Amino acid sequence: MELWTGVDSVEIERIAKSMERKGFLERYFAPEELEYFVLRGNAPQTVAGHFAAKEAFSKAMGTGLRGFELREVGIIRDSLGRPEYHLTGKARELCGRRRLSLSITHTRDTATAFAVAWEE
Repeated sequence: MELWTGVDSVEIERIAKSMERKGFLERYFAPEELEYFVLRGNAPQTVAGHFAAKEAFSKAMGTGLRGFELREVGIIRDSLGRPEYHLTGKARELCGRRRLSLSITHTRDTATAFAVAWEE
């Protein structure tokens, strides 16, 4: 079995400032993420965690932020609240048969995401 990993940390304050710009959320986040953000009161730490998860995905794929749109890398929650990737478009094609696991955490200042991809 082959494994690929990706990790990213984002300053929450930087995302909070970006959220003030018109269209920021709609440009980078999938509709299901936008709905989740509303449920969470548009908390910058939540948005930052999702942004970090998108970058962690790109690192696990080995492409950086090329070949797909960030909106195609959606983050959803299972019934227990565990984050999972929901890929569409070119991001889904890029992932291929690989399976993914995701963990997101944050402190007061920073949100971090860790992605693991594997193919059996």
